[in-house]
Amino acid sequence: MTAWPSLLVEDWEDTRDTLHMWAQIVGKVRLAKAPMVNHWWQATTYVTTRGLTTGAIPDGERAFEMEFDFCAHELVVQVQGGERRAVRLEPKTTAQFYSETMAALDDLGIEVSIRPVPVEVEKAIPFAEDIVHASYDAEAARLFWGQLVQADRVLRQFRGRFTGKVSPVHVFWGALDMAVTRFSGRRAPRHPGGAPNCGDWVMVEGYSHELTSAGFWPGGGGEGHFYAYAYPEPGGYAEHPVQPAAAYYDQDAGQYLLGYREVRESDDPDATLLTFLQSTYEAAADNGDGWDRDALDYRPVEGARPG
Repeated sequence: MTAWPSLLVEDWEDTRDTLHMWAQIVGKVRLAKAPMVNHWWQATTYVTTRGLTTGAIPDGERAFEMEFDFCAHELVVQVQGGERRAVRLEPKTTAQFYSETMAALDDLGIEVSIRPVPVEVEKAIPFAEDIVHASYDAEAARLFWGQLVQADRVLRQFRGRFTGKVSPVHVFWGALDMAVTRFSGRRAPRHPGGAPNCGDWVMVEGYSHELTSAGFWPGGGGEGHFYAYAYPEPGGYAEHPVQPAAAYYDQDAGQYLLGYREVRESDDPDATLLTFLQSTYEAAADNGDGWDRDALDYRPVEGARPG
């Protein structure tokens, strides 16, 4: 695998949409078992050296973990102490994947009840009835994980440049996008909601405070897109001089976009992406009223480094 792998959306769209449903099943298990954290941060997944993990999930007085392993192509469910079960990642219906995943949990003595219907999609087919999403291209899944590894790595660098409240770099299974979110510290106006097949109260919690968010989404054509947006969007945000030159503001989406391919093919992909992340943050912070950049932007503490 090259450092920044190429993967055309059109070449793996069916697999992507199937994996999206499978990720929702796993994410809903974590959501059902983990204690609430602001903005639903307890429900996300994280990049690992083999795929995507839930991290440790509480189960009474023990813990368990669920990981999409895109090297061995299996969903691994492992409880504290090492007992494990695996569900093969291969062409199969979402209904079958759902049944096998719940059976693996039950076999390990993990009792969990989820709302077995996907969210944030136009056509929400109950998992147990979904025979539409049934594709799995193992190489495409591996390349997607490779994209996430690179995005995660650079987003972590960007995250470290902020001293205020900032989210982990994590993958939200609602839209299957990776994100890192910075907060000004002020409350935001109530979000109107509107995500398909998703209660408005979900977005009200997610966007309760003024923020700017950026990340990677494997959609929109090409090889996917890096994105950035602000809530609430301040005046002048869409007209701010964002870099690099290939970045643009999409009026319909209400966010800045930069093609993954444009980053991958640049002379310095890391620097190109960091420029996009920083300039879109500045678009929000410099045009908004509540961002104290002098306090929020990280500067190394004098005397806190050797030498």
